[in-house]
Amino acid sequence: MDTQRLILFVVFSFAVLLLWDAWQKDHQPAPQAPSISASSTVPAQPPVPSLGQQLAPPAGQPAAVGDGLLRGPRAKVKTDVLNAVIDANGGDIRRLEFTKYGDSLDPKKHFVLFEEPQDKLYIAQTGLIGASLPSHRAQFKLTPGDYVLGPGDSEVKVRLEWVDSSGLQVSKIYTFHRGSYVIDVAYEIQNHGPAAVEPYAYYQLLRHGKPPAGDPKFVSTYTGVAVYTDKEKYQKVAFPDIDKGKQAYPRYSDDGWIAMLQHYFLSAWLPGDKLRREFYTKVGADGIYTAGVVVPVGVIQPGASKTLTVPLYAGPQEQDKLSTLSPGLGLTVDYGWLTIIATPLFAVLSFMHSWTNNWGAAIILLTILIKLVFFPLSAKSYRSMAQMRVLAPKLQKLKEQYGEDRQRLHQAMMELYKTEKVNPLGGCLPIAVQIPVFIALYWVLLASVEMRQAPFMLWIQDLSTPDPFYVLPVIMGLTMIIQTRLNPTPPDPIQAKVMKIMPIAFSIFFFFFPAGLVLYWVVNNVLSITQQWFITRRLEGAQTGNVKR
Repeated sequence: MDTQRLILFVVFSFAVLLLWDAWQKDHQPAPQAPSISASSTVPAQPPVPSLGQQLAPPAGQPAAVGDGLLRGPRAKVKTDVLNAVIDANGGDIRRLEFTKYGDSLDPKKHFVLFEEPQDKLYIAQTGLIGASLPSHRAQFKLTPGDYVLGPGDSEVKVRLEWVDSSGLQVSKIYTFHRGSYVIDVAYEIQNHGPAAVEPYAYYQLLRHGKPPAGDPKFVSTYTGVAVYTDKEKYQKVAFPDIDKGKQAYPRYSDDGWIAMLQHYFLSAWLPGDKLRREFYTKVGADGIYTAGVVVPVGVIQPGASKTLTVPLYAGPQEQDKLSTLSPGLGLTVDYGWLTIIATPLFAVLSFMHSWTNNWGAAIILLTILIKLVFFPLSAKSYRSMAQMRVLAPKLQKLKEQYGEDRQRLHQAMMELYKTEKVNPLGGCLPIAVQIPVFIALYWVLLASVEMRQAPFMLWIQDLSTPDPFYVLPVIMGLTMIIQTRLNPTPPDPIQAKVMKIMPIAFSIFFFFFPAGLVLYWVVNNVLSITQQWFITRRLEGAQTGNVKR
């Protein structure tokens, strides 16, 4: 097996590995749920009655209209980073848009995460269980209108009220913070009745099961539920698994969170640590998925009150902020099995961006740095390929000498390699070593919201999507042609034709890759060509006695 055949094998293996990596990210087997023994501290029965029983519509409640959600007075919240709509029916967050992020299909519009039409339904709901307390179907009193975060204000609050004839008074309070996608959702419960109550609060997210609009067409990104606990760590709960009842996440815990994930964005309920909780997921007959958590408020004696606050994070997957909000939340930025390489790559890339304020320039600097790290290995490889190029005439003579006798030809080639001290496998090593780095960088560019709609220059206005005019893939193809000509010519005519076609085929393959990734490969190829040309020139000059210094 000669160098050219090995290169073809490595390239083919790389393509297969990339496809397998994309498949593995979304189809990895779910971990088995831990068994609960009688001696375990986890209760064998739910700490609250069945949600399905507790949240049945009360008698006499009017049927939902239109898209399935009742509409009432609304509060419109405006902060420096988001706009939200809260409805008095249930106190739901019915709409949430981010003013710092453009829509996936029309960047001139704001990106919308929560919205209420049935075919796009994605909302946040909360409610109380027990003693006839208000669920997400209850009617709250709300002062409608605009709630604006004014200059110099650090937060803005929206307060909803509910009063029961038995003497229970509930206030539901939303607190929005400046420069933050964290929304604090608090319940203040005052018991003016004659008996103690022990309510539970539930916090849930409702979402349709379709991937978000503008998702990559040729790459599968994860859309679904995720659960994290300190004991069981990060677990995905895909929508198909919910359909089949295969949810294997821990049901009870004293820590952790539950989230809805999609490409670049997430929403997650983040109860405080040391607070007993029950996670749950379900799917409705209308194809709407629910993911939520139930937490105890505690016993409230007559004349007493209690307050419970659970933060909701609904925003972009900003890697430098997620892990500071809750343990494990940074894992929602999913780099797959190459996280160990992708995470430091992104850290270096972010550092470069802090210098350049341009992600494209940061990618170029990162490419140069990676090239410097691999420089000794690449030099050894290109030296081996240059030696093979020098040996090409001798290999051609051996082919002519032995004709179709493959065994003797192979033996003669091995003797020639041994005599000339040439390793025919040396040229493939840097390609093989760079494959994990390439795939890791691929997922960094694909999964990092920081790269979303990030411009480079001229026609490249979004490094996370393919080059709209295919200029970079064509340039990459040209650099591959130059590299092919620097490599030794295969003695086999069929292999020679394949090597000529490969740059064109690879360019077409890269038409569908993010422009940032193709930019990395173009810069890498240019640097490789320069290094390979210099080494080949010196080696060929040494063979003829005309080394130029």
